[in-house]
Amino acid sequence: MSFLESTDTQLPAWKVLIVDDEPDIHAVTRLTLSRFKLDQRSLSFLNAYSAAEAKQILLSENDIALVFLDVVMETEHAGLEVARWMRQEAGNHFTRIVLRTGQPGQAPEESVIVEYDINDYKEKTELDRKKLFTTTFASLRSYRDIMQVEEARRCQANYRAGLERVIEASSQIFKLRNLNDFANGLLQQVVSLLQLENSMLVRLRGASGISDENKYEVLAKIGDLNSDDQIFTPELIEKLNQTCANRISHLFGDTYVGYFPNISGKTSLFILQGVNNVSDIDTKLLEIFSSGVAIAFDNILLNQEITDTQSELIMRLGDVVESRSHEAGNHVRRMSEVCYLIAIASGMKPSEAAILKQAAPMHDIGKIATPDSVLLKPGKLDADEWEQMKQHPEVGMSILDGSQRPILRASAIIAYQHHEKFDGSGYPQGLKGEEIHPFARIVAVADVFDALIQKRCYKPAWPIEEVLAHLKDVAGKHLDPRYVDTLIQNVDQALAFNERYPG
Repeated sequence: MSFLESTDTQLPAWKVLIVDDEPDIHAVTRLTLSRFKLDQRSLSFLNAYSAAEAKQILLSENDIALVFLDVVMETEHAGLEVARWMRQEAGNHFTRIVLRTGQPGQAPEESVIVEYDINDYKEKTELDRKKLFTTTFASLRSYRDIMQVEEARRCQANYRAGLERVIEASSQIFKLRNLNDFANGLLQQVVSLLQLENSMLVRLRGASGISDENKYEVLAKIGDLNSDDQIFTPELIEKLNQTCANRISHLFGDTYVGYFPNISGKTSLFILQGVNNVSDIDTKLLEIFSSGVAIAFDNILLNQEITDTQSELIMRLGDVVESRSHEAGNHVRRMSEVCYLIAIASGMKPSEAAILKQAAPMHDIGKIATPDSVLLKPGKLDADEWEQMKQHPEVGMSILDGSQRPILRASAIIAYQHHEKFDGSGYPQGLKGEEIHPFARIVAVADVFDALIQKRCYKPAWPIEEVLAHLKDVAGKHLDPRYVDTLIQNVDQALAFNERYPG
């Protein structure tokens, strides 16, 4: 993305290290090369007067292009020792080395020049202005070409690694099926992909015409960000509005706002903080990743719309059944929440617990076929009427059986088995213990709890102490003791659902 490119056109100078125990050599070299330029870049000189000082500078400066290295300093081979140390111990294979000596006959053997990758060797008497210029030009050009090759190699390696990160990130994202998990997973992958610390994903609440401070909602956030009520500062709102108005991603200082519209019309925006040092390769990888994310986001929203519609239809159908039998209002909603609470607290997978929550309202669907004379009878049922009432689990099973949809399959099991008892005395099959599906065992606990804690036309609401005592008494008989214990341990949350859905 071009907006991340620097506008500063001034190029850094080539760093040249002069290693020589004679100060005059330093002065002459600097003076001779004072006007030298290669690729519009001048020279910057560093000075060392011993092998030890040269090593210290080479360790602290990692982008020295050229070293003029005296062979004879504190020892006859001090310069060669520095060259050997650079290549073999320090691992510096890029900096060019020009050996210089003022003592004829001290020339190193050819094998030493080859082994230490020395660029040139000159006697100091040879280095007049013209030869010093040409030697410097050739050495720096060699360094430049080597670094370009190395940069290309590094870019290729980074791009390959980046593509692997994108593929891995995308594969993880596409496994997520609900919007919240998707949003959080997406941010985690982007933070990993770009090595950032702070990021946030927001979405337009509704039509693009909304313009107040509640226009955006947070889907997920990672990092050291403000609390939700302080996130949408006037400055951030202005950036988001500008991005939405222009319909294109934009960089504001060190904050990147990514614009990702989708076919659903619910535009999403990335907010990435600290993007100053994001490379061009990483920005391209973000574009590749985001193109796949946009598709996944559309699919998530479509699936969620289908699931929400299905859940609402199931909930409304459950309401119809309960209202026909004069059950208290919101019974199926409270049951769904309590079932989900028990399922999660007992260690059930969230995906399975979500199916249970959506399927629970259908537990009494079979009562739709029960005659009013039986269903609405104010007094005790006689033997024949009781037999008719006991048929509703099988009726519910027959209504729902055969579907391949997970929620309806779960609803069929719950409708058929929720009147089974843990000790085997229930109906219609007389199942016992683990033979009863966990969904049905959880629904049975939630159903008894809600029936006792709520007021009915034929009884007042029981005090919570009596409800818990009764649950403990029937644990292992009517109800699964494991799920009874789970509900009791989380009863405060269960009671909160009564306040949320009164009736």
